[in-house]
Amino acid sequence: MSTTTIRIDHDALPDQFDRSRPDAVAEVIEAALREDGIAAEVSDVISHLKIELPTAQLATASASLAGMGLI
Repeated sequence: MSTTTIRIDHDALPDQFDRSRPDAVAEVIEAALREDGIAAEVSDVISHLKIELPTAQLATASASLAGMGLI
């Protein structure tokens, strides 16, 4: 199974996300993706959030992330 990684800079997070709590933001994004049926792992990595997901779910994940204003 192929894996895709998406990185989102903390400074690029929309206002509805608390940039001072990147771990909490990662949890919220992971939960939202899970609700959409996407098996993703989201983690805080110093200057950005790292989203790892099966490449087969990339299109669905992109739509979900766009809906959250992340991409």
